[in-house]
Amino acid sequence: MKCNIGRADRMLRMIIGIFIAILGVIYNSWFGLIGVVVFITALIRFCPAYLPFNIDTSKNDDNTKGCGSGGCGCSR
Repeated sequence: MKCNIGRADRMLRMIIGIFIAILGVIYNSWFGLIGVVVFITALIRFCPAYLPFNIDTSKNDDNTKGCGSGGCGCSR
């Protein structure tokens, strides 16, 4: 599994994921599970929806501090 989520994308996913999950709890809706999935993709730094479109937002990140240095477990 290759990391394909960069730092900015990761932070945005965490914020949006938490927000959607909280709204799901407040309104007692299953919609909150989408927020959990978005948050999990941020944690593992891999989005399967990016694969068909060949999107990789981690290309612009500094590889010495992010992906490949043991942070996400991928081999870059």
